[in-house]
Parts: sequence; structure tokens; C-alpha cells
Amino acid sequence: MNTFLIAALVAGNTALAAPPAADTIGIARLRYEGGGDWYANASSLPNLLSAIRTRTGIPVAAREATVAPLDPALPDQPYTYMTGHGNVSFSPAERAALRAYLIGGGFLHADDNYGLDESFRREMAAIFPDAELTEIPADHPIFHVFYDFPEGIPKIHEHDGNAPQAFGIFYGGRLVVFYSFETDLGDGWEDEGVHDDPPQVREQALRMGVNIYLYALGQAAS
Repeated sequence: MNTFLIAALVAGNTALAAPPAADTIGIARLRYEGGGDWYANASSLPNLLSAIRTRTGIPVAAREATVAPLDPALPDQPYTYMTGHGNVSFSPAERAALRAYLIGGGFLHADDNYGLDESFRREMAAIFPDAELTEIPADHPIFHVFYDFPEGIPKIHEHDGNAPQAFGIFYGGRLVVFYSFETDLGDGWEDEGVHDDPPQVREQALRMGVNIYLYALGQAAS
């Protein structure tokens, strides 16, 4: 990762001078087994990457990569994203690989697309029996690193009509898993006509996405 970019993030700069375009970083979408639609919201990550690029100057890739837990490229990913509506299932080897990736400096953002929750929590408990998913308070830096969210994670889609929540797994003092629940940020990142979300709702989703990404990169630099 470009050392200039990392230094700017750690310093908290909000207008980042872009390194050469060839020095790009991006987002990896996690492909998993179990029957869930890991590929859901096809336009979401390209739109988030575009927002990151235009709003921060970070020369991110135009499209996401796709990785599986045992992919040799996984350890190189600063930000890995997973979503879906259905079941998630990892093999013992995949759980071990994900744990090693996360403990070794990686970051996983899991975005419940309504239906992911039960199996995701089960798998996280198996991967991190020594660390629980805990709710992240609204004063945590992830809600203020670039855009300010004084009430924490925004509500994008209704689902069950419950309040949005952000959960995390902290390991060694570092946030290694960020779990967005009862909000569905990915739907808000999709093309305008996909869910007919009003512009202000899509803007909130994109702003939160930018924050999560910058926070993950800042952690990687520290």
C-alpha cells in the first residue's frame, strides 16, 4: 500500500493528494459457501469505490475483486466485504484462514442484506471463540473519521423496522470485524433505480461506507 496514502490517513487529512494512478487499492468481495447470495447488490461496490475515489482522492480500483477464504490473495486485502440474504458456511480450514487474515491485519465488513444474521453470528463465534460481537457505540471513531454520524450507523432499509445497529469484533485492541445490521448499507450503495431510495438516504449510505473504508485503511497503517 502506498506509504504517502497511509501517512495521510493516519494524520487525519480530509483532502488527500492522489499517488500515481497505477498504485491502486480496492475492496474484495468475499465468496462463501452455504447457499447464500454472496454476489448480491452487483452495483453497490463499484458505486462505493467511485465515492471513495472522488471524495477522498484515494486511487481505488474501479471494481471490486472477488476472494474466497482460502484464496492466496486474501491476506493482501485491506478491506473485505461480505453480504447476502441466506446461509453462510465456512469449513474448518476456511475459518482458520479468515482468523489468520483478520488477526494479521485484515478487516471484514459484513453487511446483512436481510437473512444473513443467524449464520453469520454462528460462523463468527466459531472463528473467534475468544472474542464476541459487541455493539459499537456512536462515539466510536468509525462514525466520525471523515463524515460525522453523531447517532451512529444510519438506517437505510426497514427490514423488520428495528433500529440500525453496528457490531464489531475487537482483537488485540483493533476492530477486525464490522457488522452492519438492520440497515443494509449495500442497498443504499446500489444504482439509483434499483431500490428507489431517495437521494438523501443513498448519500447517508455512501458516507457511512466511506467512513468504514477510511477507518479500515487507517488501522492498517497504525
